Amino acid sequence: MNRTLVKTLQYLALFGFLIFLGFPLIWLLSTAFKSSAEINSLAVNLFPVSPTLENFTAALNRQGLLRSAMNSLIVALVTTLIVTLLSVPGAYVMARFQGKLRTIGTGYVLISQIFPVILVIIPLFFILRSVGLVDSLLGLIVVHVVYTLPFSLWMLQGYVASIPFDIEEAGSIDGANKFNVLRQLVFPLLAPGLVATAMFTFVSSYNEFFFALVLLQSPENYTLSVALSTFVGGEGKVAIGPLAAGALLSSIPSVIFFALLQKRLAGGLLTGAVKG
Repeated sequence: MNRTLVKTLQYLALFGFLIFLGFPLIWLLSTAFKSSAEINSLAVNLFPVSPTLENFTAALNRQGLLRSAMNSLIVALVTTLIVTLLSVPGAYVMARFQGKLRTIGTGYVLISQIFPVILVIIPLFFILRSVGLVDSLLGLIVVHVVYTLPFSLWMLQGYVASIPFDIEEAGSIDGANKFNVLRQLVFPLLAPGLVATAMFTFVSSYNEFFFALVLLQSPENYTLSVALSTFVGGEGKVAIGPLAAGALLSSIPSVIFFALLQKRLAGGLLTGAVKG
C-alpha cells in the first residue's frame, strides 16, 4: 500500500471522526433556530426553513436561564480555584516524597474513584442537611471540590513527576532557596498541567447534574444542568426548541473558558520547552 493511499485513508478517517463529533452540535444549532411547527413536522431538514429566535426568547424568559448560568459559573469558578490551590501542594508531595504520606494520598485517590455517586448521595444529603448546606451554592461547591479533587491530584502529580528533579537540585546548588526553586523553576514548567487541571475541574463542575439535582431544591439556586432538565415536562413532553436553544447558550461559557486557557496552555508549553 503506497503512502498516498495511506494518507488518503487517514484523511477520510479524520473527516469521518469530525463528522461524528460535529453532527450533534450542528443538529443542536439547527434545532435552536427552527420554529415549533417545523420541529413538530415530519420533514427532516438539516437547516431551518424559516430561522427564528423564539426558542431563545422562551429559554431565557421561562426558565430563568441567565440566573442559572450565573449560579453554574459561580460554582464552577470557585470550585476550580479551590481545587487548583489544593492540588498544587498535594500533587507535589505525592510526586516528590516517598513514604506514608504518598501512600495515603494515592489510597485516597483510588478509593474515591471506587464508590459510585449513587452510593454516597443519601448519606451526603443528610450530612449537608445537618450543617445547613442543602439547597445552597456553598454546599454544592463543597461537594464539587471533594468530587473533582482526587482526579485533579492524580492528573497534576503526573505533570510534577515529569519535571526532572535535577532542575531543582541545580537551582539549590546555585543558591536559591526552596521557595524560589519552586516559583522560578518548577511552576513555569507546571503551567500546562495547571491549565489542564483547571479545565478538567471547570468542565466537571459546570456540567455536573446529579449532585445539583438532589441538593438544590429552590429554582433560584438551580444550576444550568438542572434548569435545562425542567424543559422536560411531567408527562415526558419535551420543549425541544427551547431546550436546544438553552443547551446552545449554556455551552458559551465553556467555549470562552477554553479559548482563554488554551492560550495559557500553549504559553506554558513553550515556557517549559525553553526552560527545559
